[in-house]
Amino acid sequence: MTLQELPTPCYVVEEGLIEENLKILRGVAERTGARILLAQKAFSMYALYPLIGRYLSGATASGLYEARLCAEEMAAPLALEGKACENHIFSPAYAEKDFAEILQYCDHLVFNSWNQVKKYGKRAKAAGKCIGLRINPECSTQEGHAIYDPCAPGSRLGVTREEFEKVFMEEREGIMPKGLHKLLDGLHFHTLCEQDSDALEETLEAVEKNFRAYLGNIKWINFGGGHHITRKGYDISRLEKCIRRMQELYGLTVYLEPGEAVALNAGFLVASVLETVYNGKNIAILDTSAACHMPDVLEMPYRPPLESSGEPGEKPFTYRLGGPTCLAGDVIGDYSFDRPLKEGDRLIFGDMAIYSMVKNNTFNGMPLPSIVLRDKTGEYRIWKTFGYGDFKERL
Repeated sequence: MTLQELPTPCYVVEEGLIEENLKILRGVAERTGARILLAQKAFSMYALYPLIGRYLSGATASGLYEARLCAEEMAAPLALEGKACENHIFSPAYAEKDFAEILQYCDHLVFNSWNQVKKYGKRAKAAGKCIGLRINPECSTQEGHAIYDPCAPGSRLGVTREEFEKVFMEEREGIMPKGLHKLLDGLHFHTLCEQDSDALEETLEAVEKNFRAYLGNIKWINFGGGHHITRKGYDISRLEKCIRRMQELYGLTVYLEPGEAVALNAGFLVASVLETVYNGKNIAILDTSAACHMPDVLEMPYRPPLESSGEPGEKPFTYRLGGPTCLAGDVIGDYSFDRPLKEGDRLIFGDMAIYSMVKNNTFNGMPLPSIVLRDKTGEYRIWKTFGYGDFKERL
């Protein structure tokens, strides 16, 4: 198929671009000995899991379903090739009904509180699993995006130093079982969002300041995600310096779990113009929706790149691009073009592999976009299509 023959709307993921990102990540792993995992919450197109698993050490999950997806679509195929695949999981709180199944799939379990360690830790240890605890370094490095800041005041994510040390007093007083802290194999923190390694370096200083006394008693530390390692201009040498510091000072195995960096700039969303109207400005209504198909446009918010377009007023014809839902704010952004838009024109939005398929929805009964894989030969293959049944069966 050609690009013009693809159904719209559709997500197109470029296998070759995914592999270029994976080569960068594997380079970091090979030079430092760090273990890098795919954070499935950002990108879960399992058609590419065998490829990803050949470059990375495995994947990390936010819950049972992602853990099972890794086991079935990455670990199982790689096992046939004789390659190991790590399957990590973190949840703010595990559900008892899911825990036995999680133990079947995951080798590393990270807990969010001492109470969760108390409830599940011995069971996990008895099953031969590695146990971690998420810490909160109380070091905010983000500006303007409190929704993505796990170190914001009142955060539910991670144990602060005060809460971490409280367990020792509670063990002495019999509130917590004695030796609970000895169940830990590692510590985990995740504080970054689309950031460079200078933010990681600052965060590590806080981790060492608050938790240095305990770093010598564990085997590994997980730097979490949010590292934009594959973005042009990212300071990889500083990242590798941070990794080596924790290895050399404390003898720790270092994990990173990027999501965006695996699929950054490796996919796009193809949409068609349904109608143009005028209300003080030119408006184009597309067959794709910010609210349904690219929710981070509204949540982040951000203005996605659009092929052959410019900033408002930069080119002769400026349009506000919006979706066909009833939501008045279902607007992708304002863009300018060399010629007027007309019904049937195709528009190509960039960087749509990440946080798109994993977050889309069927609000207003909107159909989900098809998923297309463009392989390394340039051929387009429709991986998955969705219809009325996918909408109905969710309700």
